[in-house]
Amino acid sequence: MSKEENKEIQKKFGESINTGNLENLRDLVADDVKDHDPAPNQGPGPQGYIDFFTMMRNAFPDMEVEVEQLVADEDNVAFAYTLTGTHKGDFMGVAGTGKSIKARGMQISRFEDGKMVERWGSSDELGILKQIGVDPVK
Repeated sequence: MSKEENKEIQKKFGESINTGNLENLRDLVADDVKDHDPAPNQGPGPQGYIDFFTMMRNAFPDMEVEVEQLVADEDNVAFAYTLTGTHKGDFMGVAGTGKSIKARGMQISRFEDGKMVERWGSSDELGILKQIGVDPVK
């Protein structure tokens, strides 16, 4: 696939997350996707992403992922992003606080035949917990 096609798939992934149309991820993620950095309790395949982002959208209903920088080659798309939202529901055992969050992250996705087949990523989960009032030192 071309880098432009891969970038388009990655953009559709982001649009699905931002709009909450998470079932679209079934068309964008391979059933046997290899996630090198899965979220806590994230299951396999497209359903794992659907479940994770459902939890995130329940915790932060106004969640938005904004891509700050994106680069691509014929197989991979890498991007830096900012995640924002308001903590309204349970997040990692913490009930909604009404506090706003802003966290940075990076991801690299590898594509084959129009689907994400491999992913590496890192998000500032500790920063999110601090912003909603969790003191990780205690």
